[in-house]
Amino acid sequence: MHAVESDEDTEERERREEAQAAVEQAGEGGSIVVDGDELDDGYESDRATSASTSLAESMRDYIFENGRRYHRFREGRYNFPNDDVEQQREDMKHAMVKKLCGEKLFFAPIGDSPQEILDIGTGTGIWAIEMGDLFESATVLGVDLSPIQPEWVPPNVRFMVDDVEWLHPRNHFDYIHSRHTVMAIKDWPRLLRRSLEHLRPGGWFELHEVHHCPISDNGTMPPNHPVAQYWALISEGLTRLGVQFQAVADGRMKTMMEECGYINVQEQVFQIPIGTWPKNKVLKMVGIFWRTILLDGIQAIALGPLTRGCGWSREQVELFLIQVRRGYLDNSCVAYMPLHIIYGQKPETSY
Repeated sequence: MHAVESDEDTEERERREEAQAAVEQAGEGGSIVVDGDELDDGYESDRATSASTSLAESMRDYIFENGRRYHRFREGRYNFPNDDVEQQREDMKHAMVKKLCGEKLFFAPIGDSPQEILDIGTGTGIWAIEMGDLFESATVLGVDLSPIQPEWVPPNVRFMVDDVEWLHPRNHFDYIHSRHTVMAIKDWPRLLRRSLEHLRPGGWFELHEVHHCPISDNGTMPPNHPVAQYWALISEGLTRLGVQFQAVADGRMKTMMEECGYINVQEQVFQIPIGTWPKNKVLKMVGIFWRTILLDGIQAIALGPLTRGCGWSREQVELFLIQVRRGYLDNSCVAYMPLHIIYGQKPETSY
């Protein structure tokens, strides 16, 4: 006789199947199934929340601009706030990417016991902390311009306020990781070269970057759509500030890594839905998270590039954002953004 599956077992099996289907649909070559009931629902107000932690107030040193808080260390290198609202948004982004990627923290084949791990642009430190828990034998170093990481961390995890930490000798790290830094890096070839120098032979470098260019799966988002206009202006402002905002598009990052000397370079692209239009439950939740992240960060993302880069006043920015917020609630465009995951290996015989 076959055992009868309990309700709890059925629910767990269905969750696993939904998660697997989500990865397959959102992954390269896949196609996200649209939930037809959601396409007319353009004004939902779903919100997800996330907790974040930071260093003690006495250790913080910040500047304030247009009502938002920015890092003071090497002021101006990163054009986005680091206040509590932004920290919560970054932690939500971490949760969203994990859910989209089947709970994976990394894709490079780093083995079961990497010893030295570097996280560039660690932000709140949540990825570094989870990697420290996962690889107890490893030493994990997180580096960021802002001192917003928690004080209480696993004993094998530490944080440093710096641009990029190259105090270690060459051939030191088993694995270097960076994500969500496309809005900040001004010289990608230099970062790729320096990372290659400081990897041990056979070590891996991995990037997770969103191409912030909304794509309509049904071709109904015109260039004058508020969301399309918004990201075109962000790109223009960051370009004027010297940031290579489109560096991840069209396989450019993969090509740059290969030109710098990495081997076995691989790229995977996932679709991040914007809103509740996917039929798959996991992807619907990812879409809610991503829309919330974009809406919660709409001012933080815009202020630096538009005021510093395009010369707008804060009042002009706020007026423009009214229509952009409405645009994000438009499910009918079936919009998504590509998440590029690129990783490459340092040759065994080099440097």
